[in-house]
Amino acid sequence: MLKPCLLLALALLAAGSLPAQVTLEQCVAQARDNYPLIRQYDLLERTRDVNLSDINKSWLPQINLYGQGSVQNETPSFPESLSGLVSRSGTPVSGLDEWQYKVGADISQPLWDGGTSKARRRVERAQDTERQAAADVRLYAVRQRVEDLYFGILLLEEQARQTRLVLALLQSNLTKLQAMLRHGTALQGDVDRVEAQYLSTAQQLTQAEHTQKSYRRMLELFTGQSLEGHELLKPEASLPRELNPARPELRHFEARLQANEAREAAVTAGTMPKIGLFAQAYYGYPGFNYFESMMKRDLSFNLLAGVKVAWDIDSFYRKKNDRRKLRLAAANISMERDIFLFDTKLATRSQLDRIDGLKAVMREDRRIVELRTRVRKAAESQLDNGIIDTTELLTRLTDEKQARLTASYHEIQLLQSIYRLKYTLNR
Repeated sequence: MLKPCLLLALALLAAGSLPAQVTLEQCVAQARDNYPLIRQYDLLERTRDVNLSDINKSWLPQINLYGQGSVQNETPSFPESLSGLVSRSGTPVSGLDEWQYKVGADISQPLWDGGTSKARRRVERAQDTERQAAADVRLYAVRQRVEDLYFGILLLEEQARQTRLVLALLQSNLTKLQAMLRHGTALQGDVDRVEAQYLSTAQQLTQAEHTQKSYRRMLELFTGQSLEGHELLKPEASLPRELNPARPELRHFEARLQANEAREAAVTAGTMPKIGLFAQAYYGYPGFNYFESMMKRDLSFNLLAGVKVAWDIDSFYRKKNDRRKLRLAAANISMERDIFLFDTKLATRSQLDRIDGLKAVMREDRRIVELRTRVRKAAESQLDNGIIDTTELLTRLTDEKQARLTASYHEIQLLQSIYRLKYTLNR
């Protein structure tokens, strides 16, 4: 019983010591959540709610409070003959005072606005959808930047791995040559050439590791997560089944067209009459009863209420041109969409051809690596047998390294090309 438990504990300990693994999709998702633009979605929603609230409040009574004081050089008065007649009856007639003042309120209540508020709500919702779609387009571009960094890191890691293998081979052959030099079967120049190549290859490794760390730091800035000690997994990709694009740009074009249609409804609403109630109330002098205000200069309360119909006839003059402008705008949006689809189709064709070309090249990569390895081993056998030509040996080592590196590059480039195709199509 003790032995199985011990084995299980060792297995768990070994599993815990393995580096954490990160996938490309995880990096893309983390970069999307971490990108500052993501906060714009909440701001857009709040902006839409505020604008819709303002539109809905247009149906509330509109109240305007005011206070007014004025003086005028002429005021209405009785004719002189009538003024004398009234004065003889014992009632003084002084006419309206030049100093006038009032405190009041104007109140209006819309009953029907010709569909203007409905059209404004439709325009606001359509514009909000357009703004959201524009944010989607900008956020979608982050994906390609993250993918480029991710595959760049994979390429640099593969370069470093192949360089380490070459360093191990160079070290092994350098050790042999140093032993042969001590026994007098090799020249100092042979040892120096291999050692110089070893140091040069070590420099290449240092440069690749430094660049890879730089790429990792940039990817960490995108994802907002530390990648220290994390292994980037090589993704497995297959060609998308659908070659029709589903890019956010297409949704943006559609949202722009819908917003344009909503504005056309607003043009129609602008030609309709508006009906509403109104009331005017004030306390001051003079009142609506001018005769009484001529006789007495006392403050009074006054009220006026009714129904008002307003019709902006000028909107009919502008209606034709406004609609023509909207049709031209829709045609321009459709043209931009067609250009985008055409460019996407060209990019898709180019990427498919590149994928086919890489697949064709990769068919011979394994065979080339096998042949280069055999040639390198033959050169090492010559070294073991004392038939030494260090220049040829170094050439064979370089050829094998380049063959292995090229094969690895082709594999990663194929994955990157497939993902770039997926990005182009959003599939």
